[in-house]
Amino acid sequence: MILVTGGAGFIGSHLCEALLHKGKDICVIDNFNNYYSPEYKHENIRKIQKVADEAGRLLSVIKADIRHSETLDSCFKTHDFDAVIHLAACAGVRPSIENAPLYMDVNINGTINILECMKRHNINNLLFASSSSVYGNNKKVPFSESDMVDHPISPYAATKKAGELICHTYHHLHDINIACLRFFTVYGPRQRPDLAIYKFTNLLNCGKPLPFHGDGSLSRDYTYVDDTVSGVLGALEWVCSDGKRFDVFNLGESFTVSLSDMVKAIEVVSGKKATINYLPVPPGDVNITWADICKAKSAFNYNPTTSFTNGLTKFVEWFQTDRVNC
Repeated sequence: MILVTGGAGFIGSHLCEALLHKGKDICVIDNFNNYYSPEYKHENIRKIQKVADEAGRLLSVIKADIRHSETLDSCFKTHDFDAVIHLAACAGVRPSIENAPLYMDVNINGTINILECMKRHNINNLLFASSSSVYGNNKKVPFSESDMVDHPISPYAATKKAGELICHTYHHLHDINIACLRFFTVYGPRQRPDLAIYKFTNLLNCGKPLPFHGDGSLSRDYTYVDDTVSGVLGALEWVCSDGKRFDVFNLGESFTVSLSDMVKAIEVVSGKKATINYLPVPPGDVNITWADICKAKSAFNYNPTTSFTNGLTKFVEWFQTDRVNC
């Protein structure tokens, strides 16, 4: 059985379905908080349960906060986990600036709680969801795992760098095999409504102006969710292989799209013309993200295949036909 923390979320729900299709039983821990409407996550769980039923696999869903160590320990006592995929976290750069203590508590203390449970119950394989935000405004592109990441520019980024360091400590002291996966701007069906592609598509659909930060040159390495999930599955095989293992991997598309080009692409796919509301660049936003993915390709054959145009088309089709309307 695989434990997926944050499994009711955007990436987590897609990952759980993929694991079920591979014949794995799944336990999901999620607190179903109100960062965005919990109904999105409940709908995701319904979809995961349908896949579990069709595949004849077990799905266990536990509503719990990773900061509550006793609840976590009870979960570890009653399930036999082969590996843990730790996705649960307070997400988002801008909200972390408004409430840094919460982000530190959930993302750092919650991660320590997970690692402590793994230590006590002899679970030796972990995937930790990190973020491209750890690179800050790194001037060298594309970003490589060997680049220095000591200058985060948001509390969220700082918590993810701290999480990587804590993971290495537990690997060193307790022989837990760990892969830290730096996700790069994941998008696709079920995307969180606060993220740019969803937000812009929704505003465009409602005929409202789009908040356009800066001159349009801010660029992101948008990674389609299926490609991210394929990378996570590859990393899971890598971390569960023989030997003592720890490493950090970029999971991006290795292709950048500017804010201006992203808006133009949404206009083309949706068939609607955007009205732009020009705004300054918010604190904490980096200028560019761009992944060097050679290391993940070499380690577990990571090979993203979805172009931005095709991925955006799939997202807009989902948005227009199958999204939860909250």
